[in-house]
Amino acid sequence: MVEDVAFVSIPGSRDMVLKALKERHVSGVPVVKGGELVGMVTRTDLLRNPEEDQTALLMTRDPLVVKPEDSVVEAAKLLAENDIRRLPVVEDATLSGIVSVADIIRVIADLDINRTIERYFEKTAVAIWDEMPLPVAGAVMEYADVQASPVIDSDLNLVGIVSDRDLINASVIEDSVEMSDMSSATDEDEWTWESTRDTLNFYYGVSRIALRKIPVKQAMVPAVTAIKSSEVSECARVMKREKIDQLPVVSAHQKLAGMLKDSDLLWALIEHSLESEI
Repeated sequence: MVEDVAFVSIPGSRDMVLKALKERHVSGVPVVKGGELVGMVTRTDLLRNPEEDQTALLMTRDPLVVKPEDSVVEAAKLLAENDIRRLPVVEDATLSGIVSVADIIRVIADLDINRTIERYFEKTAVAIWDEMPLPVAGAVMEYADVQASPVIDSDLNLVGIVSDRDLINASVIEDSVEMSDMSSATDEDEWTWESTRDTLNFYYGVSRIALRKIPVKQAMVPAVTAIKSSEVSECARVMKREKIDQLPVVSAHQKLAGMLKDSDLLWALIEHSLESEI
């Protein structure tokens, strides 16, 4: 686990969360109140709730946790079965650390799991065009419920990858003033011959996260790829070295065949541990 944990407190704001994510280069942080863990907030929470400013309304309450004495495989099972990326480590109701998928990938990298990734990676991928406006790409990724997408050019060549980290790095905070009206009558009032509407205009400020209107190619990063015959620990070492969590899987002709997520490799570790016990 990582003992030097980046965290935010409530009451708190979205700006504090953004600052913690960017400064510590993480995708999610625990939320504490009075020294006790009360939730988790992630990049995905920010992108899915662009107008929400309060940390308490952005976070997921009562997150799953592990204890310091729990095994790495037990943590891997919780992460894989619940499709989450991090587990706070709690001792005596106090946050003492955090363990993430990336931390377990480092364990897998040091093992010798030489089975191929073919049975683990997802055979489909939501590809993004490199000229697509970033806000459109963000919406596509949200609708598809993916945290990263391979990027292709007009010739269908794989040219990069864009993730929620890249979206956050390319985001800005936009402030605007919007208007709401409060009416004392409606046009549908059946007792009114000619509808009368007394309206009070109410103006209020809105602050939201917005993605810059730039093409995806200006926000993407180069893609590091794998092939179907790549080995589990080999891919884990690449992810560890490059500090990435997804690898596009390509054919011998460099055609996109799918995506390997770091969380997919958790299942390889779980199966490896079961076989080691036999």
